[in-house]
Amino acid sequence: MKSLKHLIDIKSLSKTTLEALFDTADTLKQTPIKDTQLWHQDKSAMALFFENSTRTLTSFQLACQRLGVDVTALNIAHSSTQKGESIKDTVETLNAMQTDLFIVRHQQNHIQQQMADWQLSNHAGHETSIINAGDGTNQHPTQGLLDLYTIRQHKKDFKQIKVTIIGDIKHSRVANSLLDGLHTMGTTDIHLFGPNKFIPDTLKPFQASSMQAALTDSDVVVMLRIQKERLAAGVDVSVEDWHHNYGLNSEQLLLAKPDAIVMHPGPMNRGVEISDAVADGPQSVILEQVSNGVLMRQSLIHHLLIQTD
Repeated sequence: MKSLKHLIDIKSLSKTTLEALFDTADTLKQTPIKDTQLWHQDKSAMALFFENSTRTLTSFQLACQRLGVDVTALNIAHSSTQKGESIKDTVETLNAMQTDLFIVRHQQNHIQQQMADWQLSNHAGHETSIINAGDGTNQHPTQGLLDLYTIRQHKKDFKQIKVTIIGDIKHSRVANSLLDGLHTMGTTDIHLFGPNKFIPDTLKPFQASSMQAALTDSDVVVMLRIQKERLAAGVDVSVEDWHHNYGLNSEQLLLAKPDAIVMHPGPMNRGVEISDAVADGPQSVILEQVSNGVLMRQSLIHHLLIQTD
């Protein structure tokens, strides 16, 4: 496996690297936590979340703890950035406290790449690793990893599946990372559906003509919420209309294959993009995604930290 220093963008990972990360997650799943907690007891991490998070922050904290990594989550609301300190100065200050890994979520696109370009060095003289935990509308690579891992658990061959993604594609960093990862794994039968203005021009070739066309014979159905916090000023979306035109219910799910799985990165808006019956139904793997999020983040952190030993 190629040396892994940062994870900024899932496109940077080869198929071989992705498969190695999946294999390590499989190993972690079978290994008692009391044993994995011995793997990286001499390492430390800081979670810098400039945006709110439930699943991502908590799963990163658990991933670190289950590897023995000393993790600190910075409360941005009470940090010096609120006093006018630049992100660069904040990060360099924190790095001077001797850390091995920064886990960063930020509303600005590409900020993690800027941090990597600063060439931060930890106490041992090694470049501090950076994980992108979500940047603006650009990328959410660890969500992409856990989504791919979840698909892999249910479908044998990425090259033989139809994947449908429905919702606010334009503002979804989750969709971007999943699409990039699917392309790397060899999936070509991909269909996107949502309001025309919410499908980027670069992705129009994948746009389905209707909900029926998008869902028919699908193996994997991924539902996305409306990214209200990222909509341009003046853009108004009717929740009722959205549910009618782009929401998934049990009747529509019948169009997909009988063994199709339904995914959602969360947080879910029940009764908007997904019905209760589907979210809680037998084809839903949404809670599996959450569990897999801890495993895949453990796997990633492990591979990053062994490069600094």
